[in-house]
Amino acid sequence: MHDIWNPWHGCVKKSEGCRNCYMYFLDKERGKDGSLIYRVKNNFDYPLHKNKDGTYKIKSGEALRVCLTSDFFLEEADKWRDEAWQIIKKRPDVAFYLLTKRPERVMAHLPKDWGDGWENVFFSVTAENQAMADERLPILMTLPFKHKGVMTAPFIGAVCLKEWLEAGQIEQVVAGGENYDGSRVLKYEWVKNLYEECKAAGVMFCFIETGTNFEKDGKVYHLPSKKLQSEMAYKSGLQYEGKEINFHLYKPQSALFDEDGWYQKHYRERCMTCASKMICNGCSDCGLCEGG
Repeated sequence: MHDIWNPWHGCVKKSEGCRNCYMYFLDKERGKDGSLIYRVKNNFDYPLHKNKDGTYKIKSGEALRVCLTSDFFLEEADKWRDEAWQIIKKRPDVAFYLLTKRPERVMAHLPKDWGDGWENVFFSVTAENQAMADERLPILMTLPFKHKGVMTAPFIGAVCLKEWLEAGQIEQVVAGGENYDGSRVLKYEWVKNLYEECKAAGVMFCFIETGTNFEKDGKVYHLPSKKLQSEMAYKSGLQYEGKEINFHLYKPQSALFDEDGWYQKHYRERCMTCASKMICNGCSDCGLCEGG
């Protein structure tokens, strides 16, 4: 996917939401060990990759989700993070979405010139249940980021974010069920209640997928297809755009930046019922979905 940047791979399980980690499961299917942590060779500097004409492949205005196969603030990645920060700094025209289960480590591992935050960084913490929300959200509120969010995925227990949403710092909440090995049930009422809280606070809420096992009205539905999970989440109507998130991105004066304007998202017909469309970077025109 063109909107993912994994500078390192592998992780250490941190909390209950990690029990059935999708990265561990997929690595196991490939004969690999998800607990082995390493710097990715070819794509560590992915945001700086260039076209034949010398301009960046990632266009101005695009968004990159960072470390989806690890944690950006993982202790074992301390030796690589400063270089990753420098890459982010070199692309003030791109929005970088960081996610962690380790907010207690963040303050000590920000760049020296961070100030009150960089405009091109969106920072979220995972809150898979109320215990983790109560532990991580108070820390999130104290951290110097221009843009903040919460990821309730895997959503394994009811979560109330009302007091933190009302504080006005959180701009986005994303929710989704659990997949693959040992998937725990996601209950419709958990999603509905969180959707209502976000709507009342004017905060974007995106229910991206039901997970493999989804319970509504006392019945558990088994949905092994990720595409079907997304479509069912979309059909639930539990999507709320909320207040617009404004990144003050800019292009430094350099020949590296395409002068044809800013990236414009576009979608295919099959994207219209995808629950992630609200937070998606748009179609990359890779052609892989042409066969249906």
